[in-house]
Amino acid sequence: MEKLIIQIGASSDFFGGFAENCNGIYGAGKNVPECKENVLEGLRLLKESRPAEDWPEILKGKYEIIYKYDVQSILSYYANVFTKPALERLTGINQKQLHHYATGLKKPREPQRKKIENALHKLGAELLAVEL
Repeated sequence: MEKLIIQIGASSDFFGGFAENCNGIYGAGKNVPECKENVLEGLRLLKESRPAEDWPEILKGKYEIIYKYDVQSILSYYANVFTKPALERLTGINQKQLHHYATGLKKPREPQRKKIENALHKLGAELLAVEL
């Protein structure tokens, strides 16, 4: 099954998304869910406006949609869920630096980006193992 990769990015006042591996699919919104919905609407419109034989190859077969975030967008999106102290405990990156990443003032280097990604994946795995 193919993977349609949608890159989500944040600016100071909206979120934008586009397909990394399929031209013509874009969207935006004031928050991530609205952006995702708008991207899916763009996908629907692309398919409706062209005959199936003119669709990009990836859309002709089975595919799943994968959402890929930049550090600024993921930290902005979850700002109401994770406090900076909590993120500092999870990632080992100080709060001031995380604030710079969340606002787009600074971009993390690859090792810092990986620390954040690994910490979120570890938390997700721990939460998936919880039973109540």
